[in-house]
Amino acid sequence: MSPPKPHRLLLDRVSSYADEAGAYVRRRRMTRKPFARVGYVGDRSAAYEPETEEGRRLFLAASQLIDVASR
Repeated sequence: MSPPKPHRLLLDRVSSYADEAGAYVRRRRMTRKPFARVGYVGDRSAAYEPETEEGRRLFLAASQLIDVASR
């Protein structure tokens, strides 16, 4: 049997990197939690998780804005 062609080795390596990148993105997507980030004057910002009272209000307001914009 002859050795693999050089382009085949390169293709296998690129495919391997693409598979690993896809797996990383899937893992990242599963562990990511939603949050609302609010920017304030002076380049200050804060993130609110949906479990907090402020977060619930922000997510509700965002949902209403999306509903209005989609009409």
